[in-house]
Amino acid sequence: MAAAGRILIVEDDFELGDALREALIRAGYKAMHVPSAEDALVKAAQSGFDAVVADVNLPGMDGVRLLGRLKAEHPQLPVLIMSGYADAEQAVDVMKAGAMDYMSKPFAPRHLLEKLSEIMPRRPDMEGGMIAESPAIREVLRIGRRVAKSDITVLLTGESGVGKEVAARYIHAESKRQKAPFVAVNCAAIPESMLESILFGHEKGAFTGATTRHAGKFEQADSGTLFLDEVGEMPLEQQAKLLRVLQENEVDRLGSTRPLTVDVRIVAATNQNLESLVRKGAFRADLYYRLNVIPLHLPPLRERREDIMPLARYLLEKHSSRSGRHGLYFSDETASMLEADPWRGNVRELENVVQRACVLCTGTEISPEDLLLKQSAIEPEVSTETTDTVEKPAEKAAAAADAPPLPDLDALPGGERRKAEWRLVLETLRQCGGHRGRAAQVLEITPRMLRYKLARMRDYGVDTDSFLEALAAHNACQAA
Repeated sequence: MAAAGRILIVEDDFELGDALREALIRAGYKAMHVPSAEDALVKAAQSGFDAVVADVNLPGMDGVRLLGRLKAEHPQLPVLIMSGYADAEQAVDVMKAGAMDYMSKPFAPRHLLEKLSEIMPRRPDMEGGMIAESPAIREVLRIGRRVAKSDITVLLTGESGVGKEVAARYIHAESKRQKAPFVAVNCAAIPESMLESILFGHEKGAFTGATTRHAGKFEQADSGTLFLDEVGEMPLEQQAKLLRVLQENEVDRLGSTRPLTVDVRIVAATNQNLESLVRKGAFRADLYYRLNVIPLHLPPLRERREDIMPLARYLLEKHSSRSGRHGLYFSDETASMLEADPWRGNVRELENVVQRACVLCTGTEISPEDLLLKQSAIEPEVSTETTDTVEKPAEKAAAAADAPPLPDLDALPGGERRKAEWRLVLETLRQCGGHRGRAAQVLEITPRMLRYKLARMRDYGVDTDSFLEALAAHNACQAA
């Protein structure tokens, strides 16, 4: 059974908390039980839950104060309050404080399931829907819902890995054809000699090896949706036949003398500039205008960073469940790294990284090291020449003797361990004359990780920019 969502249960009665957790798991939910409000706040910050079910009477911080904290820190998170006392005045108070509903104990598990189904938001599904926190993708969904009600042709554009097939499935799921087949074809992955047979089908004996009649993708998608991915890779000859199908709603099987009527909605996708291909003569202009009735562009992940962590958490839940690694979560540093990455491979690359992290992490917290993020493709590698010229410790100390002093870290927030790490990073930069490539090599980290550490320092108030500028000025004076 597919997971219906993630529920956090806050109940100091361990027996009752475990019973509720088991009931929710049997119903298809992912459920976690914690005994206190303080634990609940930690878990809510670490993991993406879809709802919280909390007792009002808790040790330490009570359920009402917990509700207030949750509404302040996670305003979109629905909270269901339960109490062992049927108190109408209390019920009114917690509802005013922002609770979605109130339940008096004892109650049957089915009543809890009914309440959850009412208060929980629709959970995104990567097969039939889309995770969308960014305005750009919300706009794609808004237009997609509107065009889904008609049979108009849609052309999805965007870089490889942005989720064009997911968007196509969303349009299909929102359409009147949702109960009919959704058939996907990658035009770039099929040899040119086989594309016509795969799309339009063939009769027995139509060519050598055609031992049986074969229904093409158009026939398989009859009454439903046919998704033509990478349509820009389609050869010109097949483009002409596709145009005829779009105009006449008929397909000609190879070897057949009678056309076959089909009722198919077309959604096409490409990561190429079709207008440029038309100008070069590599794509038919008439087919382009036939496909480009409703153009929908999916921006790359680096331009919709609001979606990165919701997607990462969804993918983490998906792959951790498959591997039996429950309770995994991203550390704050890991989340910051995920949000800062350019993701040139978009959602596909993000999924690969998350899947890899599920395998590599040894505990429940996924650390930056578990991601194994590669250096940026446009980031210069530390050359062998640079490697050979890294100074020895004594030489570095002499070169840095009159270099700018380190920023004062004592008054800044944060633990001593973190400040010690920052001092090491800054001192290494100082000894390397501000050369980040050399400093990263000495620290045995990637330049990307060094940039991340400097950004974290800036977040905490360390003026790293002025320090690096002072190092650069010092180097210029030394060179002069």
